[in-house]
Amino acid sequence: MTDSKSQPRVIIFTTPTCTYCNMAKKYFRDKGVKFKDVDVSRDAAAARDMVRRSGQQGVPVIDIGGKIIVGFDRSRIDKYLGL
Repeated sequence: MTDSKSQPRVIIFTTPTCTYCNMAKKYFRDKGVKFKDVDVSRDAAAARDMVRRSGQQGVPVIDIGGKIIVGFDRSRIDKYLGL
């Protein structure tokens, strides 16, 4: 793979009504960050996975290369992505 800026895998656990989830997804799009959006309101197994990873029921939960961020914490997102 010749991708000069290889990016860690990004998964964001969201619900459709979550303002901070939408802000985080827009932020990733604006920065050109690829991410997997998991809607925990539709997927009970994904919701359990999110709680197992984070210990939290609230969204967003963002997994960047295995590092967990609860909420839309722009400075930690930038740090984990190397932005």
